[in-house]
Amino acid sequence: MGPTKKPLILEIRGNSLDDGPGIRSVVFFKGCPLACVWCQNPEGKSTQAEIAFDAGECVRCDACLKVCSPKALSRQNVHFIDRTRCTLCFDCTDVCPSGALERVGRQISPDEIIDMVMKDKPFFDTSQGGVTLSGGEPTLFTDFAGELLSGLKRQNIHTLIETCGHFDMEDFRLRLLPYLNMIYFDLKLMDDGLHRRYTGVGNKRILDNFKELASLTRGTRVTLLPRVPLIPGITDTEDNLRAIAYFLVQTGMRKAMLMNYNPLWKAKTVKLGIDETEAQQKGLTKWMNTHRLSQCREVFISAGIEL
Repeated sequence: MGPTKKPLILEIRGNSLDDGPGIRSVVFFKGCPLACVWCQNPEGKSTQAEIAFDAGECVRCDACLKVCSPKALSRQNVHFIDRTRCTLCFDCTDVCPSGALERVGRQISPDEIIDMVMKDKPFFDTSQGGVTLSGGEPTLFTDFAGELLSGLKRQNIHTLIETCGHFDMEDFRLRLLPYLNMIYFDLKLMDDGLHRRYTGVGNKRILDNFKELASLTRGTRVTLLPRVPLIPGITDTEDNLRAIAYFLVQTGMRKAMLMNYNPLWKAKTVKLGIDETEAQQKGLTKWMNTHRLSQCREVFISAGIEL
């Protein structure tokens, strides 16, 4: 049996053009087994609900201060919320008129999600789009994700999952694979020690899962696409990129996607009350320039990998 826990959903974002083919709705799950120092969705790391505060949206009406029983809110607090006092009652988010205080993560049933995305089915059909499960990490919740995916398939909706690859392979094969059209599988670092250093876990399970999926999906209707996030000075090194390209060739893969570094985490960490991250310490605050991106692409192209 796979995990039966119910996930929190961060967001259901429509009209996406960046998370698979066509126009898509993206369901973001909360919770991830990895702790990548460059994570662009830090709100998706924890499985627990959180509160975000956006000072730029605050109208200083003080309605939240009046309802906060544990006195966790104060204009004197560096990030407005004293998270050591906060009990996550969410009374403050309920009364906030501007959305400056926002609950991060809500329970939504698979049927509710399907009802929400069905309004966009005409766009899916005309653009050959569909629904993408993202995160966080959807494979943390295989019962829930499987129920959602099977319901989407009954509606003839194209399905895609974005995964870090750190999951139970048997559970994935039984509960998710039968209802998937595409799998976006991230490969970050080939050196196990560096993988542990920058993501918090080793990479053996991830690499084993990729090799098995490459075999399982070969010649089937399911498309497996490896993705490589290009993190300056971490994953974009010559040695790492060549090792990934070699691994892909060895597993019979001829296509891959390179993802340009995106420092979206900067504003999000402030909202979550996080002072300084390792990404800040390493100066990972800028987009990768086009010249460096071209150099990274050449490593894969020279290995016969289509991008």
